[in-house]
Amino acid sequence: VDSYDVTVEEDIGEIQLIKIEKRKYWYQDDWYLKYITVKTPMGDYLEFPCYRWITDETEIVLRDGRAKLPRDDKTQILKQHRRKELEMRQKTYRWKEWHPGFPLSIDAHSHSELPRDIQFDNEKGIDFILNYSKAMENLYVNRFMHMFQSSWSDFADFERIFVRISNTISEYVMQHWKEDFMFGYQFLNGCNPVLIRRCTEIPKKFPVTMDMVECSLERNLTLEEEVKQGNIFIVDYELLDGVDANKTDPCTIQYLAAPICLLYKNLENKIVPIAIQLGQKPGPENPIFLPSDAAYDWLLAKIWVRSSDFHIHQTVTHLLRTHLVSEVFSIAMFRQLPAVHPLFKLLVPHMRFTIAINTKAREQLICECGLFDKANATGGGGHVQMVQKAMKDLTYSSLCFPEEIKAKGMDSKEDIPYYYYRDDGIKVWEAIKSFAEDVIHIYYESDEVVCEDVELQAFVKDIYVYGMRGVKASGFPKMIRTREKLAEYLTVVIFTTSAQHAAVNFGQYDWCSWIPNAPPTMRRPPPTEKGTITIEQIVESLPDRGRSCWHLGAVWALSQFQDNELFLGMYPDEHFVEKPVKEAMAKFRKNLDDIVNTITERNKNKKLPYYYLSPDRIPNSVAV
Repeated sequence: VDSYDVTVEEDIGEIQLIKIEKRKYWYQDDWYLKYITVKTPMGDYLEFPCYRWITDETEIVLRDGRAKLPRDDKTQILKQHRRKELEMRQKTYRWKEWHPGFPLSIDAHSHSELPRDIQFDNEKGIDFILNYSKAMENLYVNRFMHMFQSSWSDFADFERIFVRISNTISEYVMQHWKEDFMFGYQFLNGCNPVLIRRCTEIPKKFPVTMDMVECSLERNLTLEEEVKQGNIFIVDYELLDGVDANKTDPCTIQYLAAPICLLYKNLENKIVPIAIQLGQKPGPENPIFLPSDAAYDWLLAKIWVRSSDFHIHQTVTHLLRTHLVSEVFSIAMFRQLPAVHPLFKLLVPHMRFTIAINTKAREQLICECGLFDKANATGGGGHVQMVQKAMKDLTYSSLCFPEEIKAKGMDSKEDIPYYYYRDDGIKVWEAIKSFAEDVIHIYYESDEVVCEDVELQAFVKDIYVYGMRGVKASGFPKMIRTREKLAEYLTVVIFTTSAQHAAVNFGQYDWCSWIPNAPPTMRRPPPTEKGTITIEQIVESLPDRGRSCWHLGAVWALSQFQDNELFLGMYPDEHFVEKPVKEAMAKFRKNLDDIVNTITERNKNKKLPYYYLSPDRIPNSVAV
């Protein structure tokens, strides 16, 4: 990092813009310019933030760091600069459909085609093929990675590839994964804590009777009364019904199921499973499995639910609802908000590397014949069908964290005390919202100013039209008319790109490294009768050695933070120069520190601490 001093002898008057040119000397050398500070003859300092790459023989024109709305620009030269920057950006950041019905993504086939400003500094660092292979080497499992079709001999055999890191969640999972309490706990605080909802009536397609579950209920009430009292919960994997299983390897037939699981809050306030049906259509060949069944029947039914949960988690909760949505926010920001706009300055740290990581994933991971096809039953096109089906549930209100929790009937702390994902998520949501409100009140003195901000309205419209494909039912606004609505909207953007992604990404090694707890594929069809399951059949159903290793490499690599990761509230690039915003940032960091302390205190002495939504573990953006 170098700093340069340039002295100008004559008085050049008030500085409106600074133009920077880079000349090519012996070889092509890109230059990353952070900022320029100008000291005036009066002794004042002006900051001109840049934080961009200057490539080729191009020039960059910078404005000073004070944030301005379109209405604030009075001179022609500033209006023109603003317009030109957006015209240029709209040529550079173009929308493209990757698959029919998907949110649109960036128009680039590979990472190297992306604008230099949004590329990773070091492309090697995010090479999935390299990282997965490296992970398998670090985990000492590379000796098994080519052993496709070769089954493990029993559950204990999985330990040959399981890296024991003592006193960790992954070790605890390995020891307790067969227990009902552990199975239930993951719906609240595992890496997919978004599916469980309170059951208001038993669905007709899942004909559970009192006789079946009586021995699981502890309050001397009928099943109907337990439902009325709010003690019954349900998770339905209907989305997987009809999705094609992976056929890319002719030597291994792979299977999917679309189970429904009924859960019960017992007298210790623990959530435990009481009935599982592995298909959507009830009938003699689709029995309802119960805790009172033979041990292996019940265990295999739970394994099928865990496998289905893994598929929904990877493709819907993680890929669609954090990665693809964050990319939409990112592209719309670059296309419609110039660098001088306060909302660009607010949002840009939360968009760091998102377009780049998604482009790399489309290049290597979730493309045809990509890494995803190697070990996952939804590879080979199933994941595409899943995203297309899940688009109908991708609504604005479902991205508003407190609203979504409430819509699922999961908001009562008294009723459901151990739902740490909810408790921590709401705290972080509130802190982000308070910060967004503080920034909005600095620049928008009234709702009228919000309505008049043409750039903000174009940003919101881009997200609705291209991201949500103009679907009215998505509930995404086409226009924002009040400061209150703007605060909520910005909170959705920042929360999704930071906290929501952290909650569903960084627990993957903890919860999915013990293969029987999260099988990425199943090699036998779901059982159609009870009383015949053996341990051999279960092991034959679970992934073979090769697929287990690829899966392990993937969940390890995905759970790692970036080198020099920037966590929530860390803004080393000074896009804002005004004192009131810096004060708002300091207040935001203080609120986040308080949340960290609360979570640390709660987690003390817990065998299963919950830390994914602790702000010191929430990266600012989706970058892995």
